Amino acid sequence: MIQVTEAAVKRIRTLMANQGVVGGGLRISVKAGGCSGLSYVYDWASGHRDGDQVFESSDGLKIFVDSKSYPFLKGTVLDCDENMLGQSLVFKNPNASTSCGCGSSFSV
Repeated sequence: MIQVTEAAVKRIRTLMANQGVVGGGLRISVKAGGCSGLSYVYDWASGHRDGDQVFESSDGLKIFVDSKSYPFLKGTVLDCDENMLGQSLVFKNPNASTSCGCGSSFSV
């Protein structure tokens, strides 16, 4: 399961509105790279793909995670840190053994 805090939902909804995104949701995945070995990747998606895990917040915001990335993200809480420049999304990932200072890269 992927949990999304109220602060993250608010930030994502604001970004969607600012970028003219209507419908769909946020696609989160993991790719090789970054200073810790794996990097978080996210982008807008119009809908789910075959094999995706789909998570929905209490207000209907959808998060899509592909089947290869899900084992690395299972149990993650997506939050928003308003103290970081630009109100960054923060991944609180219980599977990460280490993460970089910027929070966009991790290792398992």
